[in-house]
Amino acid sequence: MAVPILDLKRSFESIRPEIESRLKKIFDDQSFILGQDVKDFETHCEKYLEVPEGSCVSCASGTDALLLALMASDIHEGDEVITTPFTFFATSGAIARLGAKPVFADVDPNTYNIDINDAMKRITSKTKAFLPVHLFGQVCAFENVIDELHDKGITVIEDAAQAFGACRIVDDGKKILRAGVIGDVGCYSFFPTKNLGGCGDAGMVITRDKVKAERLKRLRVHGSGETYYHDEIGINSRLDSIQAAILDVKLKYLETWNEERRRLAEYYRLLFNAHALNDVVIVPSELEHNRHIYHQYVIRVTSKRNELMNYLNENGFAVRVYYPLSLHLQPCFKYLGYHEGDFPVSEMLSREVLALPVFPGLRAQEQEALVECIAKFFRRN
Repeated sequence: MAVPILDLKRSFESIRPEIESRLKKIFDDQSFILGQDVKDFETHCEKYLEVPEGSCVSCASGTDALLLALMASDIHEGDEVITTPFTFFATSGAIARLGAKPVFADVDPNTYNIDINDAMKRITSKTKAFLPVHLFGQVCAFENVIDELHDKGITVIEDAAQAFGACRIVDDGKKILRAGVIGDVGCYSFFPTKNLGGCGDAGMVITRDKVKAERLKRLRVHGSGETYYHDEIGINSRLDSIQAAILDVKLKYLETWNEERRRLAEYYRLLFNAHALNDVVIVPSELEHNRHIYHQYVIRVTSKRNELMNYLNENGFAVRVYYPLSLHLQPCFKYLGYHEGDFPVSEMLSREVLALPVFPGLRAQEQEALVECIAKFFRRN
């Protein structure tokens, strides 16, 4: 049995007619950049996220969303931004690109998200922003420190690239904290592999600050409010109509797909229990009050992770490591002065994590065969 890490075709076939109909209209109209389809998608995202009109500003990628959010928050050379070393490169890359300094804090071994207590200890007079990541589809619980951060003049910028649709439900179910809408600015990626993914690069920034939202709209078009008049230096990061239309169709199915991912995650947990693998495999932990949407289903393998990965790949099961080298040890960040051992949990996760297939359309028998293969590996080793 061959099981891919991701198969987009399975969920696409059921919506193919809707997608093709929307694309035909775009080509008939010949309106390709920041047109009505983009406006409609932004509006529908605002309704889904329950934020005021004008809060969602689309852009060309998740990386650009981070960059635009930092620019709109006046992050400049010499400023410090506290973030996690265990995530995709773009989070820290966007900080460094503006000449600011990524300041890392270690992560929680259960959720893989930034350790809030450690992050708060890293605050200095140069700290201008706190940039937590909602990794793998689980919300980072930082709501209790927002007031303290604001009191210190620190902007909260969320990297929710992997968590569109994830949330925390607090105050006895009376309050929903949605990933990307908890802090001051939120950033999303709609890369094809995401839970809500287009057919190319796409992203979005969200803020309830009307002034900042208007600035973001200028920054994404070279800092221009009125055509050919530039208030500041921005970038070229416009969402095209094709991606917006595709995402707009998919948005209607996102809740169904996210719930399917949650069911798949629960079945994995049951299978690992049934095979008595809990001494060598640590399944993902869902923090209390969280609605994890499992952009990735990432286990920890406490022994022989690389050997297991090779064994599974050889037997037709595609698995992957997110992420094999903590950011503080990446060659490009050597100038920051970090060393091996500075963030032991992040480094441990890089040695132990392994992502298993999890996507809409994944079949129970495929999950069963995969976990059985893992069991065989440990029985013979």
